[in-house]
Amino acid sequence: MNTTKYILFLLLLMQATACKKYLDHDVEDKPNSASIDYTNIGAMYSPVSGAYRTAAGENPGFVHWMDCGVRVVRGDDVAKGSAPNDQGTLSDIKNFHNENPGVVTFWGNNNYWVDHYAVVLYCNRALTELDKFRANISASDAANLALYNQYRAEVRVIRAWAHILISRVFGDVPILTSNDILLTAGKSTVLEIRQWVISEMDSSISYLPDARPNEASPRGAVTKYTALLIKAKAAADAAGNDNGSPYWDIVLSATNDIINSHKFTLFPDFYQLWKIPGKLSDESLLELQFTDFGTSTGTSVTPGVFFTFQGPSGDQKGSPVSGWGFLSPSQDIVDFFNNRNDSVRLKTTILNAGSTESGFVTTPSGDKIYGNSNGQTRFMGKAYLPASQMTPGRTDYGSNNNVRVLRYADALLLNAEAKVRKGQNGDVPFNQVHERAKLSPVTGVTLQQVLDERRAEFACEWWGERYNDLIRTGQAATVLAPQGFAPGKEYVPIPQAQKDLDANL
Repeated sequence: MNTTKYILFLLLLMQATACKKYLDHDVEDKPNSASIDYTNIGAMYSPVSGAYRTAAGENPGFVHWMDCGVRVVRGDDVAKGSAPNDQGTLSDIKNFHNENPGVVTFWGNNNYWVDHYAVVLYCNRALTELDKFRANISASDAANLALYNQYRAEVRVIRAWAHILISRVFGDVPILTSNDILLTAGKSTVLEIRQWVISEMDSSISYLPDARPNEASPRGAVTKYTALLIKAKAAADAAGNDNGSPYWDIVLSATNDIINSHKFTLFPDFYQLWKIPGKLSDESLLELQFTDFGTSTGTSVTPGVFFTFQGPSGDQKGSPVSGWGFLSPSQDIVDFFNNRNDSVRLKTTILNAGSTESGFVTTPSGDKIYGNSNGQTRFMGKAYLPASQMTPGRTDYGSNNNVRVLRYADALLLNAEAKVRKGQNGDVPFNQVHERAKLSPVTGVTLQQVLDERRAEFACEWWGERYNDLIRTGQAATVLAPQGFAPGKEYVPIPQAQKDLDANL
């Protein structure tokens, strides 16, 4: 009975939240499959729109505030933030106390598991729904057959990214391609998951639009280049620190395809990239989209408290730039930026606050950030939205901003890394990213310089890039040793609640 209730809970949760809006557009969608007319091929996009909106949600979805904390806190660029006793288990996770009973039973870990696998479950259901439409498309209807294949590919890309995010936290986990095996699926290794992702992208790329996401219809949808970057990232994980691995050939080929398309460019202003001017720029390969529709009242599509979770705590004297104060950039990342004179990314990544409750620091955009009773003086700068860019009347922090997921800078740096590891010159892709940060070009770039550039470029972002890079390159044992890291502690334990439901976990 408990198992049945659990399945019904997940399915009802998806039905209630998944199909309401897609990107910036209202969607006429009915989550109850019994009411859908599958002969109406014009409605075939409906389950796909639901997959996008589910991915952009909290419960389920990719942007729940606690999920963000669990994913990123293990690196050396972010501390827990907030008061010491506020969600203190995040500190245990950061310090790799994986054996701590509080970590094993932590609600946040189970929340992460359910949120992300619920995205997978919805994607599986969407694929089933698409097949029902397919049954009503004639063999001579080439246009709708092409759309069917494209829509399936879009959903498979979202599902693959969900699997990567799950295994980045828990390591070996099930590959769930059917909802029928929800409570019986066995675990696949991290390598097997990456191999499956590569295969899924290979099966999807040819059906996806040859366009930037901001050129797609609807605007911001997944394209072949989104799939190529996810393929490259999966292959880099599979290659690890082995310069001779054939997976580096896959990384190089996939990133070359992105670069040689000549469709993407870096947004010139790194500071504004994370704010309203940078929404769905030519650098974007995937964004979770949210909008207030340009109005001061009424419907607003938001990522819940994703931005508020990271906003500056304390009395901000009525400013909308405020929040809970979680995920504080570390002194280590500040020192790293300063030591390399990386002022552009320092001012973007770190939102500084006053050292006392009455003191303040003025941001480059003119907002005053006051101190707090915790003495926390650093907050997440990439989550910062200036008050001057908010729609009048919208006071929720971060309202109308998107959550950046995959960027062209990642393709360039993975391309540079693959080239250097293969004995080639990686200066050109490396320097595009390096010089965007107003740094002098480098000649004969080394592997460590590429990895340092990745650290600078992706510092304090929400997908755990820094920690993942430390794991895949074998540097975690040295860099994270002061936090308590040791081989065997790479991943958070699978939640006990899930083990109780599935004996194969």
